[in-house]
Amino acid sequence: MNRPFFSRLDGVEGRARMDSDRLYSSAEPTLAHTLFLLLLLTSSLVLICSASAGASDGSVLAVRLDSPITPASDDIVAATIQEAESGNYQAVLLILDTPGGGLTETFSIIDSIERTKLPVIGYVYPDGAKSWSAGTLILMSSDVAAMAPHTIIGSAQPVQLSPTGGTVPINDSKTINAIVAMIEEKAHKHGRNSTAASEFVLSNLNLNADDAKKFGAIEYVSPDPQDLLRQVNGLQVKNATLSTSGAEIKFFEPPINLQFLKLLSDPMIAGLLILVGLYGIIFGLSSPGWGAEAFGVIALALGLIGQGFDVNLGGLFLMLVGVGLILVELHSHSFGILAAAGLICVTIGSILLIPTSYPQWYIPGEYQRSLAAAFILPSLILGGFLAFAVYKIARIRLAPPVIGRIIGEEAKALERLAPKGYVSFQGEYWKAEAEETVEKEEKVVIMGKDGAVLKVRRIQ
Repeated sequence: MNRPFFSRLDGVEGRARMDSDRLYSSAEPTLAHTLFLLLLLTSSLVLICSASAGASDGSVLAVRLDSPITPASDDIVAATIQEAESGNYQAVLLILDTPGGGLTETFSIIDSIERTKLPVIGYVYPDGAKSWSAGTLILMSSDVAAMAPHTIIGSAQPVQLSPTGGTVPINDSKTINAIVAMIEEKAHKHGRNSTAASEFVLSNLNLNADDAKKFGAIEYVSPDPQDLLRQVNGLQVKNATLSTSGAEIKFFEPPINLQFLKLLSDPMIAGLLILVGLYGIIFGLSSPGWGAEAFGVIALALGLIGQGFDVNLGGLFLMLVGVGLILVELHSHSFGILAAAGLICVTIGSILLIPTSYPQWYIPGEYQRSLAAAFILPSLILGGFLAFAVYKIARIRLAPPVIGRIIGEEAKALERLAPKGYVSFQGEYWKAEAEETVEKEEKVVIMGKDGAVLKVRRIQ
């Protein structure tokens, strides 16, 4: 008959006590305690070594935002923070030198700063750098804000280009109030001057490093990153105490895909790729066989990827219509009318594609004018080249027949004619067919013309 559960438990406890008495009555307790202490000491040493190795020796992970804020920028910052968290770095250093950029990407960067448990130090560097518009929002949202001497922050008033090339402030109260409320809240959260923060937006206030510290918009002025880390040593940020005096600064290297996206997403490069792609398609379809149309499609696709596919559809439609008109001109007899209309469409479309519209893009007026020039000038240059090509085509079409005038003229063989090949006649390349084999560089005389092929014979 089975004993009750509690009775069995009592029996086990009784045997355990008997075994314990025998253990303590012999010499074995001393050996057991010694082994236990050695095991405890070894485990502690392993944990200490692992913790010190995982702490990345107290390093700080830095990343540069030294170009416009683009669709690649927020991915790079997110990847940096992820690397810092997994590598047990003690802080992230954002080195800013930017004219501003995409507002959506800026908000994403700010969200990444606020979500991470690591202290994020915003630092406008090097000497002469600026952090305008969207860059000012990022600096105001950083846990620690610092600037190098002779750097500038501000110019955060939303503006747009006027038809005359000047800049006009955006007076939409809903837009302005939203930006002002956000930057004031970020400044208040970090104990900074919220009035100065609002003036960055309301009156396009600009401050150098000394004035920014004087008015409480930032906390530190430092000539280099190592000096900055020395200054913030011991600071309490996000429930952590920074121990950064003499800490190593390691720079985050984005993976190859993000580096490529960063290159493509530069607004100037992306815009130029779109223009080059469209003109490549034009010349490729008008002169097949050189692969220009394939290059054009690739350039156009890369440009759209760089823009994050966030393009003005009306502008893109106008550019495509312009391409179509130019292609029709090259195969018609309108003598430049369609080409002129197509060029106008492409130019207007390129203007509409300039990435300066707020709130998608948040950059000062000076940079917007630079972008406009970068988009419009290539269109005008390529348009001039196209006009010259149309002129040459029209001149050929309007010229009287020349067959009678070229018979008896001399040409030079560009390659061995056996019997077909190419000759040079009045600076132009012509297909030719000889009566007998003609060696390269030999002179030939034109005997006739069959379509686009010259009939020649070697000069004796």
